[in-house]
Amino acid sequence: MDIKLTQGDGVPIYQQIINQIKYLIAAGRLSPDDELPPVRVLAQRLLINPNTVVRAYRELETQGLIYKRRGAGTFVAKAVSPLARREQKRILRERADALLVEARHLKFTLDDVLDVVRERDQVLREERGEIGNDG
Repeated sequence: MDIKLTQGDGVPIYQQIINQIKYLIAAGRLSPDDELPPVRVLAQRLLINPNTVVRAYRELETQGLIYKRRGAGTFVAKAVSPLARREQKRILRERADALLVEARHLKFTLDDVLDVVRERDQVLREERGEIGNDG
C-alpha cells in the first residue's frame, strides 16, 4: 500500500491517510478483505506517530470502509458502501475539474475536450479488445 504524505498543504496527516486509503479502495487497488498494514508498521513507514494512524483507521472503520479482527489485523470491508461510490465520483469530479482548467488555459472549448475524451475512449477500448472499430 503506497501512501505519500505532504507537509504544509493544510490537510492533517490523518486526513491524508484517510483520503488515500479511500482512493485505493475506490480505484480497486485495495479489494475486500485485503489486509491493511498494522498501525505501527504504517506509522514507521510514514515516519509519524502511531496515534495518527489509529485515528485514521478509526475514522475509516466508522465510515464502514474497513474492519478490525481482534488479533488478526485490519481489513478492507466486503460491502461496497454508497460512500465508496461517492468517493469514486468525487475522484472523477476532481480529475474532470483539473482537465477542464487545463483545457481552458490551453484555449480549448468544451467540445474540443469532449472530442478528445471520446477519441481516447475509443482507442483504449480498442486496445483492450472491448470493441471493433465502430467509430
